[in-house]
Amino acid sequence: MTATRREWVGLAVLGLPTLLISIDVSVLYLALPEISQALDATAIEQLWILDIYSFLLAGFLITMGNVGDRIGRRRLLLIGAAAFAVASTFAAFATSPEQLIAARAILGIAGATIAPSTMALIRNMFPDPREMTTAIGIWFACFMGGILVGPIVGGVLLQNFWWGSVFLLGVPVMLVLLITAPVLLPEYRAPQSGRIDIVSVALSLATVLPVVWGVKELARAGGSAAIPALAIAVGVTAGAVFVRRQRRLSSPLLDLRIFRSRIFTGSLLIVLLAGVVMAGLSLVAAVYLQSVLDYDPLTAGLWLVPQSVAMLAGFQIAPAIARRMSITSVAAIGLAVAGSGFAVITAIPVLPTPGALVAGLCLASFGVAFPMALLSSLMLGAVDPEKAGAAAAVNETSGELGVAMGIAVVGSLATWVYSLTLAGLEPQAPTVALASLTGALSLGDAGLAAAAREAFTASLSAIGILGAATFSTMAIVAVRVLGTSRATLRVDAGERR
Repeated sequence: MTATRREWVGLAVLGLPTLLISIDVSVLYLALPEISQALDATAIEQLWILDIYSFLLAGFLITMGNVGDRIGRRRLLLIGAAAFAVASTFAAFATSPEQLIAARAILGIAGATIAPSTMALIRNMFPDPREMTTAIGIWFACFMGGILVGPIVGGVLLQNFWWGSVFLLGVPVMLVLLITAPVLLPEYRAPQSGRIDIVSVALSLATVLPVVWGVKELARAGGSAAIPALAIAVGVTAGAVFVRRQRRLSSPLLDLRIFRSRIFTGSLLIVLLAGVVMAGLSLVAAVYLQSVLDYDPLTAGLWLVPQSVAMLAGFQIAPAIARRMSITSVAAIGLAVAGSGFAVITAIPVLPTPGALVAGLCLASFGVAFPMALLSSLMLGAVDPEKAGAAAAVNETSGELGVAMGIAVVGSLATWVYSLTLAGLEPQAPTVALASLTGALSLGDAGLAAAAREAFTASLSAIGILGAATFSTMAIVAVRVLGTSRATLRVDAGERR
């Protein structure tokens, strides 16, 4: 069954909150200095203003995905939109850091209702696999579009209004959603859904929150790693208890049978690994532009715009190619293209200009857009419609975890290569210089600064080698794990495995 005009207009409605959430994340970084000054926020409070949203978003995704399956995905979307509008208003007029942190916490929980609901509704609105792939590509394009225009919108608002205006941006968007969604979006709830197990909800939070917090803390410079490592261990232990409980429940919070699908699990792992490597590259690339090439933040940001445009193009082109080839083949091609982008980045020590970095980022971003959109479609298509909310929630949670892991793991690798290289170039380099490029530049020693920049460039090249190897391997694994073209078409046709 093909979609009608109503479904495609409804997709535009679903794109509104997706666009807003990505704008909200990007503009906050611009507004944070003004917020800190206006509210007299300490360094710790600033971190919580930034992090509390992503922590609670990641923690509640699985719960909210299942709540949507049980009470209705459109209903949950409307509840989340209303809560998001109220919390945005509260955040805009906060008079203390504590009030803003509380508002950001509510925004995170509300965001957790929106993300899986929108993707699950796409699964219901577009039963035809090719149309669903196109719709998910548009959904991802809305998300990337928000990241692209977020700094521009934020800059205009901050230049003409006070910092709270960046939060008020969400109010009219959510009001439009509240008005149009009941008319344009269908309602769907899983038949014979049982009650939500509160213990499972608590265990899911005890699993995700410590792990996400722990990997983020490990990525931050300074301090002991003992407490973050303990938090991760607590999360893993809670996760094991969570899994055991789900197996015993007749109506589990997360039906573990969705992981029996080779298509679902394989796609999930590929998307997770891609997110890890890309998040790490984005972090190191931003530091390279500002601290090695000595660009101001605005100029560095402009050099990163082509990357977002390339990814946006990839989200639109991939579904069109998938109409002529299997989704698995197109995803594998995208992974190979992404690997070639990382290969270009390995040439940066020979070509120390932004051109090589931007070219590599564009290729990598364009290529990674293929599996991000297409494999998400495969994951949703590989589960029964009544489990689409849970599948979307798992997909979104893996994305949040992938970003956190990328910053921690790949960032740590870059730091290790930097320290090792600098120690070889400058055997007498002080500890503060070996710890970070920022520390080396703060010492005011021109010779040491030049060596530190060379060492950091070597670390970026090392990430290029890692990314090229990882994506090239994933391209091969995608074909073997996800199946041949014929197997993929069987899944598209509705055969679950």
